[in-house]
Amino acid sequence: MNLKVTVLGCGNSAGVPMIGNFWGQCDPDEPRNRRTRASLAVASPETTLVVDTGPDFKLQINRENIQQLDAVIYTHGHADHLHGIDDLRIFRLRGKKVIPIFSDEKTIREIEERFAYLFMENGPDGLYPRAVEPIIFHPEFMGQPVVIGDIPVTPFVQSHGVAGTSLGFRFGDLAYSTDMTDLDQQALETISGIKTWVIDCNGYKMPANHVHGTLKSVLALNDIVQAKQVYLTHMPAFMDYKTVLEELPSGYEPAYDGLVIEVEA
Repeated sequence: MNLKVTVLGCGNSAGVPMIGNFWGQCDPDEPRNRRTRASLAVASPETTLVVDTGPDFKLQINRENIQQLDAVIYTHGHADHLHGIDDLRIFRLRGKKVIPIFSDEKTIREIEERFAYLFMENGPDGLYPRAVEPIIFHPEFMGQPVVIGDIPVTPFVQSHGVAGTSLGFRFGDLAYSTDMTDLDQQALETISGIKTWVIDCNGYKMPANHVHGTLKSVLALNDIVQAKQVYLTHMPAFMDYKTVLEELPSGYEPAYDGLVIEVEA
């Protein structure tokens, strides 16, 4: 089975342009520099999953004309990956079914605390039905494939530097690793054999970054993983698309919003 993977957003927490139409070093005339917050859609002929619902979630869904949503998988609970979650209410109302949301226990508890009304039967005002159903990826699930609809998903733990941890996910021949600085041996074994890797490179030319990947760390990790095609994501306003593309070695490219990747499940 083939999967259609769409980069819904490849920007960092501020997006590009930043508020106030600040483009940094990005050329505003290059459409691939317009970046919404990091997110991914994965679709089979029967199932559509989304990874993270950041503040630009509605814009991304409408831009890609996604009419069906069967589940959401969360990497972690930071605002730029979560705070569009309220729009799941509309999918719930239109589809007349609760939306399953998957993540580790820490992230699920954070979502329950910050968006408690989404979990309540008929909500605090009695107007809206419960929108989401939490499903926890317990530690024993890490590195093990879980089928959501008909899409196999394999979660793995990533280091998010001083921010703690996040989850990465493998979908067949592709792995998604945003908000990460490093992977342990179990995570590296989980993504062994992938052909495509969408990976955090927010730090790009920095010698080191406390919470995000740098080009140096991405290259070092892929020396181990050996993905044939690597797309950089979570990119800030100092990473101009064409400039970065010209600087990268063969097999490496900056992602862009709307990029579609076909992979085998």
